[in-house]
Amino acid sequence: MVKRTHKKYDAAFKRSVIELADSTDRPDSALEEEFDLYDGAIRTWRRQLLTQKSEAFPGNGNLPASDSELHRLRRENEILRQEREILKKQWPSSRYPRSPVPVYERISERV
Repeated sequence: MVKRTHKKYDAAFKRSVIELADSTDRPDSALEEEFDLYDGAIRTWRRQLLTQKSEAFPGNGNLPASDSELHRLRRENEILRQEREILKKQWPSSRYPRSPVPVYERISERV
């Protein structure tokens, strides 16, 4: 079994290949073979460029701004969830067991 290494291409190369594919009559598969790209690379890059526009191809390990913000908020949410769980636990130093605080109590009517 031969292990294939994944080649990485910078944003300028991807944009130039897409521009070349759009300006010539050659099929994408011929250009992919010429540049030694994986099958469907040009189609994938073109789709990314159309959907993400200026945020397309952010680089190695860099997320687009919207994904970066989402990642930061999810991480913050997980930290807050863990802190809440810690605060819910009864501490060994407390003398009395915690009783839940009633949020709503129903008052029975007197007749």
